[in-house]
Amino acid sequence: MTEVSDETGRVPDDLEIDLTINADGWPSEEALEALAHRALGAVFATAELRYLPGSELSLVFSDDTEVQVLNRDYRGKDKPTNVLSFPGGDEEGPVFGPLLGDIVLARETVMREAEEGAIAFDAHLVHLIVHGTLHLFGYDHQIDSEADIMEGLETRILAGLGIADPYRNDPPTQDETRTL
Repeated sequence: MTEVSDETGRVPDDLEIDLTINADGWPSEEALEALAHRALGAVFATAELRYLPGSELSLVFSDDTEVQVLNRDYRGKDKPTNVLSFPGGDEEGPVFGPLLGDIVLARETVMREAEEGAIAFDAHLVHLIVHGTLHLFGYDHQIDSEADIMEGLETRILAGLGIADPYRNDPPTQDETRTL
């Protein structure tokens, strides 16, 4: 079993995480909270993200139907996607907060991608939480130079959690296909 190290960091005490489950089929709230805290702890331990003390980040565990509507309304793409990030503040400011933003995940798409990629569901979900969080802080991957920076940071964060590089081309090992 792939172990997630708690040494990679923990969610800062001055950051509030609001977790909402809007759809059936997700793991328990306790399991999602544990995965979210591991992912976010690793992000804040590895990346140099500046935010106002007392800031809030929202994670919404939803489904393809809701995410498709959001993707259509906010991005002009009438299809579901795995994760959407909605920054809460001015990305150009020197510090983010107090509302860092919302990260919305689509269960069916996350599950399908994990199965298709032979990746453990938990590992893929952690990756998407990391990915979504970086978007809240202005990281992007629309142009190659920005993608290299964002993907490199994601890879470092995930490596600290014992999760393989999601951007490599070779198939995962047997250990990487097990749950966290």
